[in-house]
This record gives sequence, C-alpha cells and structure tokens, in this order.
Amino acid sequence: METSSEGSRCSSDLATRMTTISHHYFGGGSSQFDHHFSVEIIENMEEDYGMFVWPCSIVLSEYVWQQRSRFQGVSVLELGAGTSLPGIVAAKVGSDVILTDKSHNSEVLSNMRSICDQNKENCQILGLSWGEWDSNIFNLHPKIILGADVLYDTTGFDDLFATVTFLLKNSPDAVFITTYHNRSGHHLIEMLMVKWGLKCIKLLDGFSFMPPQKASSLQGSNIQLIEIELHK
Repeated sequence: METSSEGSRCSSDLATRMTTISHHYFGGGSSQFDHHFSVEIIENMEEDYGMFVWPCSIVLSEYVWQQRSRFQGVSVLELGAGTSLPGIVAAKVGSDVILTDKSHNSEVLSNMRSICDQNKENCQILGLSWGEWDSNIFNLHPKIILGADVLYDTTGFDDLFATVTFLLKNSPDAVFITTYHNRSGHHLIEMLMVKWGLKCIKLLDGFSFMPPQKASSLQGSNIQLIEIELHK
C-alpha cells in the first residue's frame, strides 16, 4: 500500500519528469556554439497552453532581437506571455519589461517568475485578463506591446483588441507587435482593426527574417508578424 509520503514523492517525480528546460540562442549563428546570448525557458508539456514555447514565440523573439535598437530603454509589455520568451529577449536587449498573463493562471504566473530568475532578469509579473478593467491596467503605459500567438481563439479576439486598444490609447505612439498562425485569418484581423480604430503598419512572413537554423525547426508552420497602431 502506498503511503502519503510515497504518493507525494511520486507526484514530485512525475512533475520533474514533465518539466524540461529549452535553450534559445540569439545572434551569431543562433546555435549552441555561436551566439550572442541564450535564454533558458522552463517548460511543462503536460500543463496548459502557457507552459511551453509555441513557434510564434520563437518567431517574435527573433524579431525582437533583430529590432533590438528599437527596444533599448523602452517600456515593453507582453500580453499572454506564458513562457515569456519574447519578453525575456526584450529584457536582455535593454527593455523595461512587464510580463502578463491571465490573472487566474497562478501556475503560469509562478513559472514566469521562475523563468525570469533562471535568466537573471528582473521583469515585473502581472495578472492581466483581456477585457477586464481592474486597477492594474490603468497604470500601464508601454511603448511596445508584444503578443505571441494571442490570436488563437476567435471567441477572445474582441477582449484582446479591447485591451490592446486601451493600452495604445494610454500610451501615445505605442505599437502592438504580434505573431500568429495563418489559421487565424488575416481578413478577420483586418475587420477587428477597423472595428477598434487600429491600422496595420507592417506585415511580414515570419520566415522572411528567421535564421536558417531556426526556420528549419519550424517547418510546416505558416506564421505572420504584424505591427498595429492607432488609426489617427
């Protein structure tokens, strides 16, 4: 018969087996032996969407690295950050970063703190649910808003765009940069931009700027990157 201590130990061992650390390289050849810096991400493949690195995060984080001069010394907020790879890269290149995810996702928020500690970055961690207007959101004035694969569930699109629009209005000249799989449908995104008074200022194929080594690991993905700002 299994005792309570043995049961706890088994649960702990199982959690350990589920958890991995992935390594992501930036600059140089973007490889283990040729890079400018690396980021370590704690992933748990058995947990929810926010506990592992999606291809859109890899593409967006590479874009942050390649656009690093834009990110130096500015305030950056990542929406639906999950494992936070783009936000951590922004911190590495000199941004003041706030990482956010749904307020009730305590495991995800805790993992975000562990990832920051793992990478020796002191990002602010904040619970922020799209379409909810608690006191936290009124104090946010990011220059750049990031979102990787946040356009995955059409039922949440209006809440996402409501939050993005509020943040853009709260921060003059701010921009929202997001990556998404083409399954989301750019036509629907265009309709939402019109509805919320936004406009696209840049649209890129995600593979147009990816180093070959990273692009080869994402074969089969069809990822777009879009920059959005207020339609003034």
